[in-house]
Amino acid sequence: MPEYFHSVTLDKDACRGCITCVKRCPTEAIRVRDGKARIIGERCIDCGECIRVCPHHAKSAVTDPLSSIEQFKYKVVLPPPSLFGQYKRQEDLELIRAALRELGFDAVYEVAAAAELVSDATRRMLEQGGPKRPVISSACPAVLRLIRIRFPNLLENVLPLSAPMEVAARLAREKAVKETGLNPSDIGIVFITPCPAKATAIKNPMGTEKSEVDLAISVSEIYPALLAAMNKCAAEGTGPDSAQSGRTGLSWGNSGGEAAATFTVRYLAADGIENVINVLDEMEDDRLSDQDFVELNACPAGCVGGVLNIENPYVAATRMKRLRNYRPVACNSLSGDTLPPEILWDAEVKPINALSLDSNPQHSLKMMREIEEIESRLYGLDCGSCGAPSCRALAEDIVLGYSTEDACIYLLKDKVEAVRSSMLSLKIDSRDKSGDKCADKN
Repeated sequence: MPEYFHSVTLDKDACRGCITCVKRCPTEAIRVRDGKARIIGERCIDCGECIRVCPHHAKSAVTDPLSSIEQFKYKVVLPPPSLFGQYKRQEDLELIRAALRELGFDAVYEVAAAAELVSDATRRMLEQGGPKRPVISSACPAVLRLIRIRFPNLLENVLPLSAPMEVAARLAREKAVKETGLNPSDIGIVFITPCPAKATAIKNPMGTEKSEVDLAISVSEIYPALLAAMNKCAAEGTGPDSAQSGRTGLSWGNSGGEAAATFTVRYLAADGIENVINVLDEMEDDRLSDQDFVELNACPAGCVGGVLNIENPYVAATRMKRLRNYRPVACNSLSGDTLPPEILWDAEVKPINALSLDSNPQHSLKMMREIEEIESRLYGLDCGSCGAPSCRALAEDIVLGYSTEDACIYLLKDKVEAVRSSMLSLKIDSRDKSGDKCADKN
């Protein structure tokens, strides 16, 4: 099995071991050891929260450079809906499309167009009964991996539909092959990603064996070049609007857009990884059974809040809302009574046992008791000075052999104090005995 690729990476030279990322990681995938942060790959969901909060910019995302598109004979770019909220001239989407072609892309296929197809498929599945209610959106790869790691019992609630990025890639390649006659391998499908989770999903797809996306270029990477191209195209003028999507597709860039497109009144939309976890906790406790659909986005305000974007997420969200005023409701819908294969998952999404203590249940129970015993001796302050996010996490690390109780500065202080008291007591006893001897001589 090939090694799992993570877009989120750490620059140890820049890291100062401040534990900011340790405290914010939603899966407790980061520890500080020997003064430097370390990422536990099995637990990481590539949500980018550590990139967002690191004050020393020690975390970053691995994506492809713009120059990498030159390896393909024919290049198709997939701009996400959130990209259109990054620029001030948002009312003219054709300007952005023209600028993308100016950068060397031969064709533009909007992910929003595929999002409308996924919305149509979602509505049909909900009408037909679909997965267990409430149905959870499968669009955010960070949330899907979070469920696989922390909430595996909720996988039966997840909508078994491919994300719009993947659907767009399949349709774009199929269209390019028909129009050019080229071999599919000569056609490069390039996604402009607002977050590291989507870059990871290309290398490690969920719900399919292989992604149809070849490259992932971050918004922050392409932003300056695209802005310059937009200025050039604005001066030369652009053609008529070749709109590929309407309000429904563009709404996916904002939190709540996907859920609203289901046309159900019983839906819930949450954004920001902490809010997402709270909702999933509620679902595990069966307190959201009155909802039909749950949309969850790891990034604040939705994909416009992706850590690889440039614009403030709430400014971008406002632009997206204004932009939708100029669009038709939708431009794309499914034909026929059955869902096409490019929309559906073709591979099972299984739980990830990254948080299990041992594969043997008896061993796990024994380790659990040891953890609870060690945790009872800790102070419960969750200060992070030990390099773990909580006292509970430190207790787990100790049982797993990754740390010791001496990592807790409070326990270490107690030990030092005990040694000091013992030495002081010995010194006093020594003085008393010396005094007694002097008294006997006199």
